[in-house]
Amino acid sequence: MTEHVDIAVIGAGPAGAAAAIAGASRGATVKVFDKAPYGRDKVCGDGLTPRAVAALDELGIELEDAHQIDGLRMIANKTVRELPWPETSRFPGRGAVWPRRRLDAALIDAAANAGAEVVWETEALPLIDDDNKVIGVEAGGTKVEADLTVVATGAPGQVARMLGAERVADEPFGLAIRTYAESPRHLDRHLEACLTLRDENGIPVPGYGWMFPAGDGTVNIGVGALSTMKSFKSLNLNNLLASYRTIVDEPWGLGPNLERPRAWRLPMSTQKRHGPGWVAVGDAAGLVNPMNGEGIDYGLESGMLAANLFVENPATAADEYDRLVGDRFDSFLRTGRRFSFLIGHPWILRSGLRFAVGTETVANITLQVMGNLIDAESNDASAKVLNVADRALALADPLLRRTRAAA
Repeated sequence: MTEHVDIAVIGAGPAGAAAAIAGASRGATVKVFDKAPYGRDKVCGDGLTPRAVAALDELGIELEDAHQIDGLRMIANKTVRELPWPETSRFPGRGAVWPRRRLDAALIDAAANAGAEVVWETEALPLIDDDNKVIGVEAGGTKVEADLTVVATGAPGQVARMLGAERVADEPFGLAIRTYAESPRHLDRHLEACLTLRDENGIPVPGYGWMFPAGDGTVNIGVGALSTMKSFKSLNLNNLLASYRTIVDEPWGLGPNLERPRAWRLPMSTQKRHGPGWVAVGDAAGLVNPMNGEGIDYGLESGMLAANLFVENPATAADEYDRLVGDRFDSFLRTGRRFSFLIGHPWILRSGLRFAVGTETVANITLQVMGNLIDAESNDASAKVLNVADRALALADPLLRRTRAAA
């Protein structure tokens, strides 16, 4: 006899766990599948924006185990701006650093406590009928039918290929690499981002280097780069990280790397994020800010949204999810992708990012962008500036794409 659940979730990361918590806590039967064992470590920068903290609060996740962060320190060449997270009606004035092994465990434990069943070390693939509708998953040699299948698989892979939800080929994506090191500044209450990143040859790189203090004796040190830069395919991330380390080694009193640096891909687009019987959430839906590589907060929000819409009306959940995600995020993420083509031009990159922290007014806008605090619901000065920038970038976009730096 084939098992049936209301919601099947492929992937037990933040987005999948958020969907499971939201669905199970409202009475839906939920089953979550993940290829990895319980307690697996996900490669990540570990930083949580105020937006992510707000989502965790909504999910009932306590942050006592995380290191609290009060703001962001932005560095562009010799200019340093240290700004507090702004407290708004929507988001708290605090962020956090929480290593993913512990964050993900807290989230999936909450899903199980809410009533979701979690199956580890089991690959799940969409079960598609003759009408091209997803009717559940096939996992571990068994079939589980579901009224909604939530795809929370991170960067595109086999599931995305089966559903036609792969990355849009001509849109940008990112690569990042991180490791951990001991530091006497592990209790620092600011994230640090170096916006003027250069490789080992001194060539400007569109991206940034980060120092995220974890409060446990260590810091997360990493770098990320956008695919719009010249010679991106030949970029050596290990060398880029080593080059950045020479800048922060002394001021942070870094010890040796505590583990081998590990890299990952940052998807920033998708060909589609829903279809009959399924929705994609988080990274699988391309919900990653192109201007900072952050997506945990979007993953949490989109996971909750998908499950809540299903509970309210299973028949319209997938279509309504796509519409609401589009309304909330598409404009801002489109601006970010256009901006990534702009800074992919070396002559713009050399001087353009200095402007990002050149004055306190502009730095505050950069803070909002780096904190994922702007979307369609935002109505402050930063959002208005981004709207004007988007219109200007829209006019320049065809030229920027035609003249993009050769890979």
